[in-house]
Amino acid sequence: MTTTAGMAQDSMANRESLIAPRPPAHRGAARRAKILALPLALAALAGCSTIDRVSNAITGGPSLQPGQAGYVQGFLGNVAAEEPRAALVARDVLSAGGSAADAAAAAGFALTVTLPSRAGLGGGGACLGYDPRRNEIEAFLFQPGAREGVPRGADRPAAIPMMARGLFALHARQGRLPFERTIAPAEGMARFGTPVSRALSTDLAAVAGPLLADPVSRAVFAPGGNPVAEGAALTQTELATTLSGIRTAGVGDFHQGGLARRVEEGSAAAGGFLTVAEMRSAVPQAVPAAQERVGSDVLGTLPASVDGGATLAAFRAAASGGSPSVVAGNFGASTSVVVQDREGGAVACAFTMNNLFGTGRMVPGMGFLLAPAPGMGGVQAPPLGAVLLANLNVKTMRYVGAGSGQGAAPAAAGGPAGLHLGRRVPLGQAIASGAPEPGRGVAVSCQGSVRASNCGAVADARGFGVSTGND
Repeated sequence: MTTTAGMAQDSMANRESLIAPRPPAHRGAARRAKILALPLALAALAGCSTIDRVSNAITGGPSLQPGQAGYVQGFLGNVAAEEPRAALVARDVLSAGGSAADAAAAAGFALTVTLPSRAGLGGGGACLGYDPRRNEIEAFLFQPGAREGVPRGADRPAAIPMMARGLFALHARQGRLPFERTIAPAEGMARFGTPVSRALSTDLAAVAGPLLADPVSRAVFAPGGNPVAEGAALTQTELATTLSGIRTAGVGDFHQGGLARRVEEGSAAAGGFLTVAEMRSAVPQAVPAAQERVGSDVLGTLPASVDGGATLAAFRAAASGGSPSVVAGNFGASTSVVVQDREGGAVACAFTMNNLFGTGRMVPGMGFLLAPAPGMGGVQAPPLGAVLLANLNVKTMRYVGAGSGQGAAPAAAGGPAGLHLGRRVPLGQAIASGAPEPGRGVAVSCQGSVRASNCGAVADARGFGVSTGND
């Protein structure tokens, strides 16, 4: 291993049945039992490796099944993310036989645990996805939702949470494994604890004062009175319970069922005043990506409604020898992840809370921070950057990249792509020189067919991320 939409889920009974067949009623209990066993199975993976070796020695073959990390042997694909443990979660999903969309969704949920300063259930994002089976580049838009007006009594109006529904939309279109499998790793890390990364520690240091003024947030991020330090175990029991509820009851319950009612009640206590009606009506969009031809390939970027066309402009500038521009404005933080699978599929996602740690207030009893509503109190929705190059004739990806860094996020996605694809600059050098400050980029490139020797991933060395793959 090398390290370096209109898609609502108004009820589990109707909307999800339009996307994936529901099991017969007599199989329901068995299915629920399997779902409930997922976190424990994931927590035991380390021990399973020893058992598998013994089993292999006896039986002469592997005992792992599809859906279990390690099931796929040989080339898995590549992952690059701005937080290491999210990247490893995505890699494990690829090794379990998952698609790029499965792995990206799992990484997104993992980031709600490992980097809640920039990604969370109260926030959202946008993704580009290419699945060779569909042979089209799609954009999934689920930015933290705007409000029609300031709710009465709200001192920190919250954006409508879109993260879970957005990741469900991505998975429903391009996933392969059961959706529950994408949530289980995050749930396990939240419940049993995960070490604080340097990325999260740095963000905590930046806003510790105002964040810890909220007693609910303080109980999570400073249980001993001081902010949790890098390497210390961070346990988020209430978030684990919320993730478990989404995994077992479904994303629809979070937007219009029992979980939604708890969000409505808890967000009022946190000054955000969300309503079930607003959450029910907020749905992600699955639309064609903005596209143009690059030789025999198709270059896809997020629609201009998300990045103002800045990603494509940065790509063109860098490819022609110019300098990508940073979008002017006072924007919040974001983070990104890219995944490529062994079949030539790819996903690039950028996530945001519209501000570092969102509103700074956590929903009591549910363990996640609220994002501030855009367009209120000076809050601007940050531009998100992602780019994906695919050859539709041979049905495979060529390049996938994403960026973060406030107004520099689109340039951090498009700039390195322009240098690498247009000027043949090596990928690592293109990421380092093509992403202007404070931008940070992540990317995967394949020169030729999709195989280990032709593909590589890079995470910006100026950040705290990691790239991972295997051959």
